[in-house]
Amino acid sequence: MKRKKRSNRRRLQRGIYVLPNLLTSANLFCGFYAIVATTQGQYLKGAIAIMIAAIFDGLDGKIARVTRTVSRFGLEYDSLSDAISFGVAPGILVYLWALQPFGRLGWLAALLFVACGTLRLARFNTQVHVVRSDYFNGLPIPAAAFMIATTVLLLYRFGGTGTTKHVTILIMIYVLSFLMVSTIKYYSFKQMELFKKMKFNMLVIVVLLFIVIAAEPSIACFLMILCYVLSGPFTTLWLRQKPQSEGAADEKLITPHEEPV
Repeated sequence: MKRKKRSNRRRLQRGIYVLPNLLTSANLFCGFYAIVATTQGQYLKGAIAIMIAAIFDGLDGKIARVTRTVSRFGLEYDSLSDAISFGVAPGILVYLWALQPFGRLGWLAALLFVACGTLRLARFNTQVHVVRSDYFNGLPIPAAAFMIATTVLLLYRFGGTGTTKHVTILIMIYVLSFLMVSTIKYYSFKQMELFKKMKFNMLVIVVLLFIVIAAEPSIACFLMILCYVLSGPFTTLWLRQKPQSEGAADEKLITPHEEPV
């Protein structure tokens, strides 16, 4: 038995799962392309690349769970890719696009976004086997990056071209940074199964959602991610108002020494 366990460990150490890591690599590719496009002044292309990276990031986790190919290597690789695609890339994008005219406040906001996003990833990795899987602690970094990208798309949709200067964007970056490192609960959508049966009404809703996105993609995507960002405080209040019997079971999953510093 011991020999079998050792041989299995050696196999796991020697090989990695191809499919989910290919999707993670696609996520990394999009993030790097977003940086290149941004430095060349192509902010719209950079924003779209970040949004595509978010799609790949959602798929690699789903595929890994469905195919039962979840691994520690995949988790670490995904976090490092996320730090680039959803931390560095949107930080550079929003700074060159909208924050540069604010001087020190501008680059400090971009730096804070990258730092808080990285801290959010590190906290997630340390709590991945401790906290409830159906809720995130703090705003996920892909959602924060998606919010920045859809804001770029929205302003381009209404005639904005090139760089811009809006104090609301500066405030938004500080708010997103705070939400990422907060303990506000956000629904994770991990309980949703893509490859299982769903109700007919749910299928109709999904089809209608695709139609709305196809009709006005920039507006629809912006409103969707805005609703998700705003849902966190309401979700947290709703969870706190649940019966104490249910809350006691949830508290067992998180001990005081596992709270973020």
